[in-house]
Amino acid sequence: MFLINALASALLAMLALSDLRQRRLPNAMVAGFAALYFAHAWSGGASRVEIETHLATGAAALVLAALMFRFGWLAGGDAKLFAAVFLWTDLPHATTVFFIVSFIGLMLAVAQLAWRLVERARAAVSDQGWLSPARGVPYGVALAAGGIAAVWLPRVAPHALRLQHAAWPLLSHARLT
Repeated sequence: MFLINALASALLAMLALSDLRQRRLPNAMVAGFAALYFAHAWSGGASRVEIETHLATGAAALVLAALMFRFGWLAGGDAKLFAAVFLWTDLPHATTVFFIVSFIGLMLAVAQLAWRLVERARAAVSDQGWLSPARGVPYGVALAAGGIAAVWLPRVAPHALRLQHAAWPLLSHARLT
C-alpha cells in the first residue's frame, strides 16, 4: 500500500509541475491517479461500502467541479483532477482536503495578483514565468497538494487521534484563572 501511495503522490507532483509549466493536466495522468485508488482499495481490503462511499464522494466532487467549470472558475483538467482527488478522500478527511485545496488555491491567486502589480510597476508585459497572470491560476498545484493530503491522511490520522486522546487528560486538568 505504501508503494501505491508513493506512486500516487509522484503522479500528483508531476501533475502539479505540468500545470505550472504548461497549464495542462494530461488526462492519462489524471486517470492513472484515479485508477490507483482502486489498487489502493483492493490492496487495503476495503469493503464494498467503503468503495461506494469513495465513489459517491468523487461523484459529488465531479458535480461541484462541473459547476465551477461552467462558471469559468476552473479549467476542464482541474475539474477532472478535483473529482479524482475526492475519489481518494474518505469522508472524515473531506473537509480537511477541501480546506487545503482552497487555501493553496487562494495563495496561488494572491501570488498572481502580486506578480501583476510587479509587472505594472515595471511597465513590462511579460508572459514569462510560471505564475504569470496571463497564463491563469495553476489550480492543479493546489489540487495536487490536496490529493497528497487525501492519499496520506488516512495513514497518519490514527496516530493523530491517539495523540489527541493522550493529551486530553492533561487538558482536562488545566484551569483558566
